[in-house]
Amino acid sequence: MDVVVIVLAAGYGVAAGLVLPRAAYRLSVEPGEPWRQRCPRGHRLSGWLGPARCRVPAGAASPGAPPPAPVPPGVALPGPDVPSPACAAPHAYGLRPLPVAALTGAVCAALGAAVGARPEVLAYVGLAPALVLLALVDRAVHRLPDVLTLPLAAAVAAGLGSAALLPRAGGDWRHALLGGGLLAAGYLVLFLINPAGMGFGDVKLALSLGVALGWYGWGVWAAGAFLGLLYGALYGLSLVLRGPATRKQSFAFGPFMAAGALTGVLLGGFGA
Repeated sequence: MDVVVIVLAAGYGVAAGLVLPRAAYRLSVEPGEPWRQRCPRGHRLSGWLGPARCRVPAGAASPGAPPPAPVPPGVALPGPDVPSPACAAPHAYGLRPLPVAALTGAVCAALGAAVGARPEVLAYVGLAPALVLLALVDRAVHRLPDVLTLPLAAAVAAGLGSAALLPRAGGDWRHALLGGGLLAAGYLVLFLINPAGMGFGDVKLALSLGVALGWYGWGVWAAGAFLGLLYGALYGLSLVLRGPATRKQSFAFGPFMAAGALTGVLLGGFGA
């Protein structure tokens, strides 16, 4: 049964990862700027999910592009079987889908292996792609959009709350809710102490990560919270050791928070 869960989780993760690049590109903007509506060549994007590739329909031109030159007299036009020069080939404008799919599939497979055939696996595996998307956006522009962090916190709480009502659940929903509040409060203190080193988006992300960690108890919660800080501190130390050029370089902390929480959940899942 656990093998089936792992295979299904991995397949779901790969499928979800293939459609994340377009969302990552559209959301990777500075605070205050609207979400991206066009690719770098100026073609309008349709939808939020899908690969970061763009195909221009026949006869369409990029905004600001010069009109096509008139056909000189005596020059034959291409036949119907010859591609029109106005039909541009697909071009990539963001993250490549295969690495993102591999990452998301690996995360979901690891969660499926750790949690197994317990009801909370639906919440953890189902919401893992959203966490991967947040990490990708934060890495790109050092921003964790509210449009993702706040719904993710509500979805994690609702998903684990539903799992708590089913037999064979491996955690406690009250501990999960308390864990979310406490971890968010801890990051809020860090933000107030050093606003330049900790963004408010990290505080909002901590809410959902704390819920996910608190489900398996305070030992898992403490391990995941500590590991997130440890991973970020080690990376910051590596920047210091590289030399003066990177000593004061800022970096996204959200991916390290997510990695620490993932490690904690894996420990809790295997130990449940």
